Amino acid sequence: MPPTATYHCAYLTGWVDTKLRRSLTADDRERDALLRLAEDCPGATVTYETVPFDTTQ
Repeated sequence: MPPTATYHCAYLTGWVDTKLRRSLTADDRERDALLRLAEDCPGATVTYETVPFDTTQ
């Protein structure tokens, strides 16, 4: 997390956006931490579009 608390929610939503957009997994420990931190971000939303998986690379 950034040292300045005013950036925590933006960082958190950006983190979740990246995880969802790239279809990345989160283990139980990470999920619990994200949920706990999200409690301090009422009204925060995450909007994302998944990145298509390219099987040619």
